Amino acid sequence: MHVAVPNKGRLHDPALNLLERAGLHVQDGADRKLYADTVDPEVSLLFARAADIPEYVADGAAALGVTGLDQARESDVELVDLLDLEFGRCRLVLASPEDGGVTAPEELAGGTVATEFPRITERYFRDLGVEPDIVEVSGATELTPHVDIADAIVDITSTGTTLRMNRLSVVDEVLESSVRLFAHPDVADDPKVRQVKTAFRSVLDADGKRYLMMNVPEDALEDVEEVIPGMGGPTVMDVAGTDHVAVHVVVDEREIFEVVPDLKAAGASDILVTEIERLVP
Repeated sequence: MHVAVPNKGRLHDPALNLLERAGLHVQDGADRKLYADTVDPEVSLLFARAADIPEYVADGAAALGVTGLDQARESDVELVDLLDLEFGRCRLVLASPEDGGVTAPEELAGGTVATEFPRITERYFRDLGVEPDIVEVSGATELTPHVDIADAIVDITSTGTTLRMNRLSVVDEVLESSVRLFAHPDVADDPKVRQVKTAFRSVLDADGKRYLMMNVPEDALEDVEEVIPGMGGPTVMDVAGTDHVAVHVVVDEREIFEVVPDLKAAGASDILVTEIERLVP
């Protein structure tokens, strides 16, 4: 089974990092290759441009694809959106010159909009009942209003810095995007596809979590349980030959700083905090 992943750019390294953390270790590296094996003999990687990945999946060249929602929507092919991988977040926005006077998309009726995403842009304006002239460009979209090519643009932004540098202001949000795991409709319920999805999900669920272990006197257990802010009830095990129990629990990383002193005050000792690589419900 092929999994298509970005071959370069800002999505390449995070995608490979997620694969590694999910246990799908890439064999012999991935630089300058079209394909790479993983430790799972049933799963191999196909490296492609992020914009081409939806087509690879739709055509059956890959069963799964890791790419942005914006790329999938622009390709306009039938895919199953299996999982938000929670990186590569950005917005596709309608923007115009700060001094251009455009304050609403309806004001662009009969005007010109430049974009690298003509299909998304066309659907956006069609849903609004507005008909501008949409010009497809392949780069430097933010310059087009300043050289009289367009009255406004639809472009990707993460922080808005590039828009501000080019004296453009956001008129409306067209699409909120992030990197997703997409599947071909015919294999979305395949056991191996579900296995890959579960592996990815376990990595995402482990982010920001820590595994907390401690020894607690039996008579202090209730006090300690009141302090623990875990995902559920803690696991409690007898410690042989003592009047203590071992308590294990998963907690949010941001709570560790405050909760450890509270646990000590409640009677816990030998407190150990460790990272969690994967968390499978």
